[in-house]
Amino acid sequence: MSEEIKNQAAYSASNITVLEGLEAVRVRPAMYIGDVNFRGMHHLVYEVVDNSIDEALAGYCTKIDVTITTDNSIIVEDNGRGIPVDMHEKEHRSALEVVMTVLHAGGKFDKGSYKVSGGLHGVGVSCVNALSDHMTAQVFRNGKIYQQEYSKGKPLYAVKEIGTTDKRGTRIEFHPDPEIFTVSEYDYPTLANRLRELAFLNKGIELNIKDLRPLDDGTFQSDRFYSEQGLRDFLAYLDANRQSIMPEPIYIEGEKQGIPIEIALQYNNSFSENLHSYVNNINTHEGGTHLAGFRSGLTRTLKNYADTNNLLQSKKKKNEKIDVAPDDFREGLTAVISVKVAEPQFEGQTKTKLGNTEVRGAVDKAVSEMMEAYLEEHPNEAKTIVAKVVLAAEARIAARDARDKVQRSTVFSSQGLPGKLADCQDNDPSVCEIYFVEGDSAGGSAKTGRNRKFQAILPLKGKILNVEKASVDRAFDSEAIRDIYTALGVHKGTAEDPKALNIEKLRYHKIIIMTDADVDGAHIDTLMLTFFYRYMPELIENGYVYLATPPLYLVKKGNRSIYCWSEDDRERALLEFGDKGIHVQRYKGLGEMNAEQLWETTMNPENRQLRQVTIENAAAADYIISMLMGDDVPPRREFIEKNATYANIDA
Repeated sequence: MSEEIKNQAAYSASNITVLEGLEAVRVRPAMYIGDVNFRGMHHLVYEVVDNSIDEALAGYCTKIDVTITTDNSIIVEDNGRGIPVDMHEKEHRSALEVVMTVLHAGGKFDKGSYKVSGGLHGVGVSCVNALSDHMTAQVFRNGKIYQQEYSKGKPLYAVKEIGTTDKRGTRIEFHPDPEIFTVSEYDYPTLANRLRELAFLNKGIELNIKDLRPLDDGTFQSDRFYSEQGLRDFLAYLDANRQSIMPEPIYIEGEKQGIPIEIALQYNNSFSENLHSYVNNINTHEGGTHLAGFRSGLTRTLKNYADTNNLLQSKKKKNEKIDVAPDDFREGLTAVISVKVAEPQFEGQTKTKLGNTEVRGAVDKAVSEMMEAYLEEHPNEAKTIVAKVVLAAEARIAARDARDKVQRSTVFSSQGLPGKLADCQDNDPSVCEIYFVEGDSAGGSAKTGRNRKFQAILPLKGKILNVEKASVDRAFDSEAIRDIYTALGVHKGTAEDPKALNIEKLRYHKIIIMTDADVDGAHIDTLMLTFFYRYMPELIENGYVYLATPPLYLVKKGNRSIYCWSEDDRERALLEFGDKGIHVQRYKGLGEMNAEQLWETTMNPENRQLRQVTIENAAAADYIISMLMGDDVPPRREFIEKNATYANIDA
């Protein structure tokens, strides 16, 4: 018998590994929390907070406190009922230990305890426990304090009573296991943005966050989030930097077909559609049946009203009825849709698309009734809305003509690529990269220093159009924007979805924005990211967009050179040689580096530092972009002063 056959014969039941308890989570953590990087580590906090939100949804919790400790542990404490600590009949151990150490164990699976519950994956606090090197759970219940500690998901001792209290609720403290996660520090703004979002989605609940890690000036960060009016307050936050064309938002709250629905919407003077949808507090980035129901109900009701009142007349051609499309009814619309579904079914690439078919009809009906009543009771506002729809339709038609020119040159002519594009030799998009480079000087260095096999270069002539303040026809009339579409090989618009991007035609799977390390470079970064976020969000959602990180300094002593990407890097470099014979060069522009230096520091895959652009929180991204690219200077200046890494700031 051959060795191979012997090995096959030896394969038996003894070779099958059974992972006990939470071991499966530790072996394959990404299956449970998405990844083991920044997003996954912050997801641990959301899972614990979701348990407290469930208590709030059930009517038993009004306050949730989140604390980041000095060692990057997280404390989440609520004033809910407290996790039960009595003996579990089936498991023969404390219910607290069951909740903390068994996957898919908890009150949310008993509909008598929670009608609906949050949390995307349903793995809850036990998953957090498995991925923490230490966790302490305290329950304040029946006038007593109960406690149990864990290491990597395993109890260190049985649940015990450690004191008395007049509080009630649950306190969870955990520290992410550094053996699992590739990052070690929590980001305060990321957590604060999520808590703000939860406060808007759950009116009347107080959410507090404080950071015990001191800032450079010795101060500490903290925020309190509380909303009396829920989605109406959310709408005011989202549109804080836009001018509304309505005196008050349109709002509805109630149940349709047994599904709790809350919606707030208003029109503003912008040119973008800003829809934010949630299911059981989960941000459904990919939409789903609830968003489809909203869109169909809104479009049908507005069109019926406009047709009945003969309002769809072209502004450019008198006595001619304009052909409107569904998207026209949503230009300049900001809306938040929140539904509560007892058994949500999620699908899509990131499992954030609602699939429950019954929800579409319920939301459609709710929106139709809401809009019919509003339009009849507010005729002046109704005419203003329809007038904006007509302008959007005319701009869309003009943009279509400009877009068709781009697409014809791209599809039918091999010479259709922009003249300044230095393309790469490889045709496999998965290995190809394109650098959008600030200026001809840096573009020249990049073209010389690049790897021609897989790296393409397109120099940007000045600053591209601020699409946040421009109509779609003006955007497509911009040569720079047409060049970007042409270089990437994509275009917008299909018969099914006029806003869809034919991403399967994308010629490069790494789209890298490379600008100077100064305020002008930061401005170009922002303009480019605004364009991608508003016009090509699919590129960001699929992880194709990156920011290059050129070095800030070159520290030289004798024949030795050290590139520094931050002030800390520079300080460390200076400490290694002392202060004699050292020359420090501050790079303000990419053009100050020759081709070899640019390749070595910023373009060589083995050495470069790329920052992948993600949309962690769509509502926060929407607010920041509208603020940075809008007309209101004070909030923009405050944001830049708080977040800038440059010495000289010009708002």
